[in-house]
Amino acid sequence: MKYIRYALLALVLVLCVTVALANRAPVTLALWPDTVSAFLGFGYSVTLPLFVIVGGAAGLGLVFGLVWEWLREHGQRKEAAQNRRELERMRSGSGGSSAATEARSQPRDQVLAILDETGDAP
Repeated sequence: MKYIRYALLALVLVLCVTVALANRAPVTLALWPDTVSAFLGFGYSVTLPLFVIVGGAAGLGLVFGLVWEWLREHGQRKEAAQNRRELERMRSGSGGSSAATEARSQPRDQVLAILDETGDAP
């Protein structure tokens, strides 16, 4: 499986190099259109190979997506950490209410507990 992964990575690398060599013509990337630059009195433009612009855009999109997901999942990570701390506290036996310790001391079948609640116990 490791060799298949390396072969796939080598294939992707060869494809990326091929695309880069095919698209190495210089392209001018401008901050504003010419009419807006003339109106404002300033403008910024840079001339780069096309593969650098496409690769940079893909890289920025990847970074923005990763940051977005990291921020979006903040609540889930916080809840998981809180649950982990609570579990460790319960395992150590230092925390918990008397009802929780009573439930641990008397293991019961869930079906019997439901029957006890309804009053239909055999």
